[in-house]
Amino acid sequence: MKIARLDSSDGGFNASLDRLLYWEMGRDSEVERTVFEVLQAVRSDGDKALLSYTQKFDRLAADSVAELELSQQDLQQALKRIDAGDRRALEAAAKRITTYHEHQVESSWSYEDEMGNQLGQKISPLERVGVYVPGGQASYPSSVLMTLLPAKVAGVEQLIVTVPTPNGKRNDMVLAALAIAGVDSVFTIGGAQAIGALAYGTQTISRVDKIVGPGGAYVAAAKRQVFGHVGIDMIAGPSEVLVIADGTTDARWIALDLFSQAEHDASAQAILLCTQREYLDEVADHMQKLLPTMQRKDIIAKSLENRGALILTRDLDEAVAISNRVAPEHLELHVSDPDQYLAKIKHAGAIFCGALASEALGDYAMGPSHVLPTFGTARFASPLGVYDFQKRSSVMRVSAAGAAQLAAISVPIATAEGFQAHANAAAARAQQINS
Repeated sequence: MKIARLDSSDGGFNASLDRLLYWEMGRDSEVERTVFEVLQAVRSDGDKALLSYTQKFDRLAADSVAELELSQQDLQQALKRIDAGDRRALEAAAKRITTYHEHQVESSWSYEDEMGNQLGQKISPLERVGVYVPGGQASYPSSVLMTLLPAKVAGVEQLIVTVPTPNGKRNDMVLAALAIAGVDSVFTIGGAQAIGALAYGTQTISRVDKIVGPGGAYVAAAKRQVFGHVGIDMIAGPSEVLVIADGTTDARWIALDLFSQAEHDASAQAILLCTQREYLDEVADHMQKLLPTMQRKDIIAKSLENRGALILTRDLDEAVAISNRVAPEHLELHVSDPDQYLAKIKHAGAIFCGALASEALGDYAMGPSHVLPTFGTARFASPLGVYDFQKRSSVMRVSAAGAAQLAAISVPIATAEGFQAHANAAAARAQQINS
């Protein structure tokens, strides 16, 4: 395995870093066309289209969409079938995720201004949310908990899950996680057709207000195309980790942390920034020794060869500046005093402070959702949380004195904009008060 070695003091460093970071969120025209056709079919034909596509793509035949719905009994039976240790792990993770997100709940508020007007904000949960859960080759019970539980804490009234089961094969860990999360409805439907059903509704599946959850190219394309009809969480790119190290953390741990991102897929990115060349060499040696022992060694090697790097920086402040430029999904601060640099971090999806804070622990058990902004979108986006499942309404009550004073402000602006009715409507309130 060969991983890129860069030096920030080299004249061509910036160009090399740009090439390393480049990843095109391409839109395959054939995928986009197929997805458009699937979505239009689901929108017009509803359940009939769902049954047809489920048989075609998942090789799962059914006479009605109702047959594709899993019962609460199905979920509870899966919970009973899984290993007791696995169940305890899922339940412990669920408790931690719930506890963390309970701290995010926002409350409605109001205040009275100097005119006697009452102004405020009403916080309301979304009514109905759809969650896409991958199935088949990729099954992630952790993502079930990380997406559904923040929605439950937010107070979402109805959670509808779609999960493909190719050839009718179900993943008990996923179903057990759904049982623990307390989902309302689960349909064994996948792909773009599932996104279409959630976005537009069918005879059996209710239309939702927002769709969240990861998926492949067809699911991502479908989410892009239905956005506006419904809300979506994000269009995720490859998983990323950026590690800033001062050489105080066991180099073997760092190698494993880089591997933990690289094993996601060949497009994942793992970058290490350090001020010590010898430490970078030590990490590289551990990576070479550990790679043959990894179950997903071919994926890890390809990922690190394509998009990985060990970067020598002049100092830790420069490393932080480079990190802010990258805006990584996961940032690990393996430095002796993380708090010294935490305030300087401007862009990161999740920040792990100190040698013991491995990103792998965050993926499963720490508490914050592991659904994070990727591909530099941490510049403007945030981790999935309770706030993604709540909406805000402005609330206004106007006093008599306020109506007159606000009209005096509003009428000139409305007139300047050419909106006579606006000006008249505002002036009418003032005239009524003054008469």
